[in-house]
Amino acid sequence: MFLSLTGICLVSGGILSGVNMLTAAPIEEAKAKTLETAIRNVVPEFDNSPTKEVYMAATSEGDSLKIYPAKKGDEMIGVAVESITKKGFSGEIKIIVGFDTDGKILNYSVLQHAETPGLGSKMQEWFRTDRNKQNIIGRTMSKEPLKVVKDGGDVDAITAATISSRAFLDAINRAYSAFSQTDVTSGATATNKEGGNK
Repeated sequence: MFLSLTGICLVSGGILSGVNMLTAAPIEEAKAKTLETAIRNVVPEFDNSPTKEVYMAATSEGDSLKIYPAKKGDEMIGVAVESITKKGFSGEIKIIVGFDTDGKILNYSVLQHAETPGLGSKMQEWFRTDRNKQNIIGRTMSKEPLKVVKDGGDVDAITAATISSRAFLDAINRAYSAFSQTDVTSGATATNKEGGNK
C-alpha cells in the first residue's frame, strides 16, 4: 500500500510538473499580449515597443511604478503608467493610465480588481462617463490630486461604492506622482531604467 501510494504521488507530481512547464510560456505570452493591448488602449498610436523600453519611476510614497513610453518616430507622444493601490474595498486594484507629455489623462484601463460586482466593479467605465462630475479623462493633475466630492474633491464617487472610488483615484494619483518624477520628453535616465539603480 505504501509503495503504491508513493508511486501514485511521484507519477502525479511528474505530470503536474510537466504540465506546468508546457503552459508557463503560453501564459507569459498571453500576459504580454494583454499588457500590450492595455497600453494601446490608453495612449495614442505608437510605433515603438513600450514594453521593451519600460523604466521605473518613484512615487511620492517612496515606491516605484512601471512607465511605458509611447513614441511615434523619435517623438514622445505619451506614456502608460502601471499603478496599484491596496486601498480597495476588497483589496488590491491594478490599473494602467495613459498621460500625454503635459500630464493630461488620456485614458485608463482596470487590469485587476476584486471589488463588489455591480458596485465597485463599475470603475472600468464610471470615471470616463461624461455625466455630472464622473469623467476624469482630459484632466490635468498638476494642481492637486483627484478626490471624491465627499472628501472635498470634484469627482463623483460610484454610487454606494465610495471606498472603491477612493481607491481607484488613489491609483490614478499614484500614477501621476510617478509620471511627474521623470522627464518624459527626454525619456528615462540611466538611474531609473528597470534593472538599473532604484
